[in-house]
Order: sequence, then structure tokens, then C-alpha cells
Amino acid sequence: MAKSNTDQFLDNNQQYAGGQAVHKPGHPGKQPIQPSKRVAVVACMDARLDVEDLLGLQTGEAHIIRNAGGVVTEDAIRCLIISHHLLNTNEFILIHHTRCGMLAFTDDLLKAGLEGDSAAEKLLGQATARPFTSCGKSATSPSAFHAFRGAIEPLDAPRDAKNMERLAWDVRRGMSSILNHPWLPTSGGDAITVRGFIYDVDTGKLEEVNYPGPMGSFA
Repeated sequence: MAKSNTDQFLDNNQQYAGGQAVHKPGHPGKQPIQPSKRVAVVACMDARLDVEDLLGLQTGEAHIIRNAGGVVTEDAIRCLIISHHLLNTNEFILIHHTRCGMLAFTDDLLKAGLEGDSAAEKLLGQATARPFTSCGKSATSPSAFHAFRGAIEPLDAPRDAKNMERLAWDVRRGMSSILNHPWLPTSGGDAITVRGFIYDVDTGKLEEVNYPGPMGSFA
């Protein structure tokens, strides 16, 4: 059975984690608009993730959608629908990572801090190890920050079983959101596939998240 493009990227990741460069940074010349590998990636905006390098992607091979946490938000779904139906991608890859800042707060805590709650400001300052400066104002947008479920931890905390579980919860939630969306087909000739991973920022390695599975609680 032929390897999927995602499987090939996992092979590339093993080389990357071992210190070998697979991504070629030079401009490749004229290319078509459709990604040649028919792949779309949703990943976190964290500065320690270079998606092209860690997957061994070449320019023109994949769409890369990034936001805080690599969360499958409404806008990420919008991008994936366009990517699939108009630009012919059919393999989706989700990438979360260790030491993620989305583990260090809750939506309510951040909103309260931004609005001027002194207790929230103190907690956010402790979590981030920098002074948290409130804006003292309320706002209707963004409606959510999509912080990960579970008990918060200090910013950039080393991986452990609990935060890996929290990361896996959110990867599965993203996979579920895609696989159950009515405009992203999972059967027939136009079907998409979705696989999710956690990237270890200390080792450079991707670890696959099994699906289906637990998607978290607030406890």
C-alpha cells in the first residue's frame, strides 16, 4: 500500500529531529495555485514551530493555517473548506505542541484581566512571569480565546502526562470539528482525511494523537 503524503512528512520529521534539513528555502520558480501534495496543515503560531522545516515541506506543496494554539476555529474551518473545495486538498494535518501558552490561562481569566480585575491580573502575571497590564475595558471581540481545557499551569512548563493529555484533548476536538462538518466530506470520491499530532519543541519530534478518544473536562 502506497504511503500517504502525511506518512512521508512523518518520515521527513524523523530526519528533521535528527538534525537533517529537508525543506529547501530557495524560490522554486513558477508553480500552480493548487498545493501539489494536496495537504492542508493547521498549526500553532508559536515561534518554535517552523512548519515547513519540521514536516520537510517544499514551497507549493501545502496550505499552512496558523493561529494561537493551532485551534480549529470557525476561521480555520473556513480556510479548510476553501482549501478542499476550491484548491483540491484532501489530507488535513493538525499540529499542537508541548510548552504551549494556551495551557497557561482560561478564557474567563484572560478576559477578566484585560477588563481590569486585579486578582486576574496577578494570576496572569504569575503564569507568564511578566507584568500583566490591563486595558481596563470590555470588548465583544474576540468572542473566545479558545484556551485549552483543564487546570492551568505556568507558561512554558515542561511536558508531563497531564499537559500532554490536555493537548491531546484539543487535537481530538479539532479533528471532531472537521470530521463532523457537513461541508467537509469523509466518504466518497471527494473525501478528506484528518490526522492530529503533538510536536515536542524540545526534541523536534511529532507524536500522533489517536482518534476517537477523550476530549476533556473542566476539572
